[in-house]
Amino acid sequence: MKNKDGRKLRRQGALLVISGPSGAGKGTICKALLRSSPAIHYSISVTTRAKRAGEEHGVNYWFLSEERFQEMRNKNELLEWAEVYGNYYGTPRRYVEEELAAGHDVILEIDIQGAMKVKHSFPQGVFIYILPPSFDELEHRIVTRGTDSESVIRKRLGCVKQELTCAKEYHYVVVNDIVETAVSQVKSIIEAEHCRISRNTAVIEQICTCGSLVNEK
Repeated sequence: MKNKDGRKLRRQGALLVISGPSGAGKGTICKALLRSSPAIHYSISVTTRAKRAGEEHGVNYWFLSEERFQEMRNKNELLEWAEVYGNYYGTPRRYVEEELAAGHDVILEIDIQGAMKVKHSFPQGVFIYILPPSFDELEHRIVTRGTDSESVIRKRLGCVKQELTCAKEYHYVVVNDIVETAVSQVKSIIEAEHCRISRNTAVIEQICTCGSLVNEK
């Protein structure tokens, strides 16, 4: 959108916080959103856990030593951080703040602990919880992806029901049965959030000042 001088009006970017139990498919949804919506930027988390097969440093995560992670935490360089299954995860603060200020939407794919910390410090974020269609399907997905040991799988499944009770803390819930449908629903949420008054104060001010957002012919 442009003002009468042809200058683009910049709205505040939306911080999209996406969570869900392991195996719900939140990573698949985020990848599909990024492929189809270049305007959405992905915030790569830092973690102390070991790389899984096929993962790349700086692409899937920034893989750090525990010492470096604690240094970032102590210097307040993390928007949020949490310990999950014995490993630390966190979101670099600087990247998120710069992208939002530039008017870009930013996706955070993080666990519930981290999401609640972001909600406390950044309540204007958009919080979306991804659900599996059933517990049996969730177990099937975790087992067949072949990335975790049997003990880790048991631990993850044991935490699922407790995690699901936290869904009420989010603004939206999306059931990921058919990926394409789930992605479409998340896109609809994003589009609706772009229309919020709080993200369009510059547009309102422009109308009040100049009377029109359309270039006169």
